[in-house]
Amino acid sequence: MGGHILEQNLTREASDAALLSARGLNKYYGGLRALRDVDLDIVRGEIIALVGDNGAGKSTLIKTLSGAIVPDGGDIVFDGSSVSFHKPTDAQDVGIETVHQSLGLVDELDVPQNVFLGRELTRKVLGAITVLDKATMRQRTHDLLQNFSIGLPTLNEPVRRLSGGQRQTIAISRLLLAEPQLLIMDEPMAALGVDEGSKVLALVERLREQGITTLIISHNLEHVFSIADRIAVMKNGAMIGVVKTSDVTREDIVSMITIGQA
Repeated sequence: MGGHILEQNLTREASDAALLSARGLNKYYGGLRALRDVDLDIVRGEIIALVGDNGAGKSTLIKTLSGAIVPDGGDIVFDGSSVSFHKPTDAQDVGIETVHQSLGLVDELDVPQNVFLGRELTRKVLGAITVLDKATMRQRTHDLLQNFSIGLPTLNEPVRRLSGGQRQTIAISRLLLAEPQLLIMDEPMAALGVDEGSKVLALVERLREQGITTLIISHNLEHVFSIADRIAVMKNGAMIGVVKTSDVTREDIVSMITIGQA
């Protein structure tokens, strides 16, 4: 892989074009050190994959970057400004949105209602009564899905009747309403079959074409190598290395994951 020289060059290049730069992130849970001086640059417009075994620190890292937890040390710079996140809305306010494995959909609501969940549009009736503006939410949902070439069989059905891949695209679409700069996805294809997983991967590639930067946690190296521009590997709470996908093999990444050496 070219060893540490390659890694240093990648770090320098990434830092120069970084949308987000994290330096020296630490997190402790009692005597457990979940993050160990983690550095990470996320380049504007890229898809970067975060990989590692269970317990490597991946979830703790993305929770730190998305405001779900507060690190015990370290600094984060986003879009050129130093930031400090104490809650998820702090990260959302600067343009970071996160798709969690739970998706956070309401099964009995239809597609537009889920897309606008928490951001519902209203209108006045008879000059005084406030009601949901369902027509506008439906039209904006249709336009949003069309813009990102997202196909759904119907917008009116409760989302519980939709497939796993369709539900995943709805969860992503809801975040796109906020026009994020950085989209963080936690195992987006974990519960999907091959065909639906491929559709979600294609959607992520279209997001890149629209200028949205994406950080994906994944255990599936086939998916990682098919979509990621770079791969960040963690082990035991530490960042082992960040490499260009085109410069490494799957065996290289497996070695980094298991042995803990770049």
